[in-house]
Amino acid sequence: MKTTKNHFGKVDQTVNAYTLENDHGMKVTVLDYGATIQSILIPMEDGEMEIVCGFDSMDSYFSKEYNDNAPYFGGTVGRYTSQIKNSEFSLNGIKYSLAQNCGENNLHGGAVGFDKQFWKADFKDVKNGVGLQMSLKSEHLQEGFPGNVYVQVTFSLNNENTLAIDYVAQSDHDTPFSITNHAYFNLNGFEENVEEHKVQVLSDKRLEWDASGAANGTILELAGTAEDLRTPKSIGKVHQAMQDGFEHYYLFDEGISPLKKVAEIKSERTGLSMGVSTTEPGMLFYTGKYTSDALQRESGLQYGKYRGFCCETHRWPNGPNLPNSPKSILKANENFTSNTTFKFSW
Repeated sequence: MKTTKNHFGKVDQTVNAYTLENDHGMKVTVLDYGATIQSILIPMEDGEMEIVCGFDSMDSYFSKEYNDNAPYFGGTVGRYTSQIKNSEFSLNGIKYSLAQNCGENNLHGGAVGFDKQFWKADFKDVKNGVGLQMSLKSEHLQEGFPGNVYVQVTFSLNNENTLAIDYVAQSDHDTPFSITNHAYFNLNGFEENVEEHKVQVLSDKRLEWDASGAANGTILELAGTAEDLRTPKSIGKVHQAMQDGFEHYYLFDEGISPLKKVAEIKSERTGLSMGVSTTEPGMLFYTGKYTSDALQRESGLQYGKYRGFCCETHRWPNGPNLPNSPKSILKANENFTSNTTFKFSW
């Protein structure tokens, strides 16, 4: 196993790319801008296969096409993931207002969320693998959120081909806090869209969205519906049944709990599969229905609608405004911990 660090580009300051490689030749590259997963290469019989949406130059992350679409490719998003209704919440008797960057709602932390900030990065020794530790301080009232929050994210890769992402945070004020990585995966290396994949999500319920796209706290039972993925189903066939793509926040019965497997996705074309385990209370399964077809990697890999899926494990969307949302508020001087793993088999 080995690690490498390379210059990637510049945004006010130098952007570096940190690569973790295991003994099988699997490689994960993360940028210190946005703690962004820029590349995951899988060693297949006919060569390396890229399986995540990203770019090979920093300029592409600032192109008009990318900024107009804002898909958050591979970024670490926070201070609060998904949409907060009307870009506001009340906490301890104080009303806070946030940036409206998704209609009237706040999305993924606002105009300058964690994905648009520089993280301090250092390689780290981890048990049975190679690791990268990244840290960030989010200032009090940055993007409207209370509290100085100290965030640490550790990416690690082992010889079982498991990418683990561990999150730790602490705040000096009570504050909403939810964090995830927004990687888009395509397990056929972008030869086709992801509709040929089979997906299994071990959940029989999801949250309901209101007309604005924010969660309203209503829990929908999925037994007997097309969206019930407890038995593996073809993504394309479910798309046809729903006449829409996935943007579903699935709930897990235990809520915040020890690490447990929650999903498995497999490409029928390549045989590559990805198992997802998490400690989080839910996962947003998204199949890129809003991703622009104008986006592609410099090598020619085509992105766009249904050409990448996300498994965003995090606290409830709109959690600060939902009384039944588990641990959406990080209490002052308490530790936030979260762990998600992606295990690849081929």
